[in-house]
Amino acid sequence: MNTLKAGAPAPAFSLLDQDGNQVTLSDFAGKKILFYFYPKAMTPGCTVQAQGLRDVNAELEALNVVVLGVSIDPVARLGKFIARDNLNFTLLSDEDHQVAEQFGVWGTKKFTLRKFS
Repeated sequence: MNTLKAGAPAPAFSLLDQDGNQVTLSDFAGKKILFYFYPKAMTPGCTVQAQGLRDVNAELEALNVVVLGVSIDPVARLGKFIARDNLNFTLLSDEDHQVAEQFGVWGTKKFTLRKFS
């Protein structure tokens, strides 16, 4: 997995948003982007994070920052997440996790089980 370095330009992308509209990196020229990658919409941890971003989004917008949430969820699930939690930022569907891989945030979970006596 390649990790994107701090300050490096974001990789170009083209994904569908919660309404099925095509969104590209160039749509946000001149703005700062806060990418919020999360594993699955409407799960406890992801919901708390999304609500936190929702609650500070006006402050971020005042600083010329756009929040983009990215997950492997299908478009329909993203729309439900927006509606259920009154989210005020764009969610993007990366079903094949290609963009997450470009950003270096996609990987297989690994667990180590140890036996202690």
